[in-house]
Amino acid sequence: MSFIILLFALYVVAGGILITGTLRGSPLVNAGILVLGTAMASIVGTTGAAMILVRPLIRANAACKNNVHVVIFFIFLVANIGGALSPLGDPPLFVGFLRGVDFFWTTTNLAYETAIVAMLVLGLFLALDIWLARSEPKSAVASEPLRLRGLINLPLIACVIGAILLSAAWKPGIDVDVYGTRIALQNLARDGALVVIALSSLWLTPEEHRNANDFTWEPIAEVAKLFARIFVCIIPVLAMLEAAHDGPFGWLLKAVTAHDGSPHEVAYFWLTGLLSAFLDNAPTYLVFFQLAGGDAAALMGKLSATLAAISMGAVYMGALSYIGNVPNFMVYAIANERGVKMPSYFGYMLWSCAALLPVLGLLTFLSVGAP
Repeated sequence: MSFIILLFALYVVAGGILITGTLRGSPLVNAGILVLGTAMASIVGTTGAAMILVRPLIRANAACKNNVHVVIFFIFLVANIGGALSPLGDPPLFVGFLRGVDFFWTTTNLAYETAIVAMLVLGLFLALDIWLARSEPKSAVASEPLRLRGLINLPLIACVIGAILLSAAWKPGIDVDVYGTRIALQNLARDGALVVIALSSLWLTPEEHRNANDFTWEPIAEVAKLFARIFVCIIPVLAMLEAAHDGPFGWLLKAVTAHDGSPHEVAYFWLTGLLSAFLDNAPTYLVFFQLAGGDAAALMGKLSATLAAISMGAVYMGALSYIGNVPNFMVYAIANERGVKMPSYFGYMLWSCAALLPVLGLLTFLSVGAP
């Protein structure tokens, strides 16, 4: 519930922010939107950044013959890679936060790797976009100044961040029993605050702003149903992981353990990442977090390289498929509605594997597998 409440709050608040005006989809403008979205993703979440910027990006490239690659790289950077630096950024990191990982741990430990991956992927995009732009016809578009509407939602996003930080700092030591599950009072207060923030956004934002954004409840409802099923089904998996070498997943524990008994970071990175692409990155992160011991203090300490490998695999490789991360499918659905002929599930994976796997292979050599 905490997981989906955060997504709900970010989706509602971001849906009230409207960018109007004219943008022409030149390589410079497209790259600027991608850079802005990548920078925003760890602050307002990949879901929030994607919902704010995907429609202006699509409008800017509506007259272009070649516009599919722009949305695909938007998914890579804004809906995934950019969210690696805070629990607000990407759902698996929020799962880690709920398990005890410090709010700013990823900020201080993944900044270097995230910068490498983001710059390399952005460079690939620029090279491709400049090449494709040569075949685009020159069109005269009437210019309208850019305007940002729904500004009341900006302080509401700050309130979302504040609620998360407060729940990490305030430890009253009071638990509430909900059908056998112990829930800390600070977590209940945080979730209640997020719901109030979302309702405030609905009340304070003019309805025409959401209408102009084609805001509907269907995407977040589908996400809620999907993740409810995933997290229910993950319960027996976590129970089997607790059996360690004696359980049915003993082979997986061996695969991520080196000969001397220490964690094998490269194996954690690639197994977490590849399974994230097919099982969604949030529950996959949770599985490998538990496989590595499930102790947040130890994972942030002597096992920090292991936690970094799990976090990077889940976040970066969540971009490998439409179901790898929550906002991927939302962006796909919006782009299809706006007339962008997005590739099929496997067609998208051809793009993602061609663009991302070489970059992630280089990252493995430079950072994950480095002594």
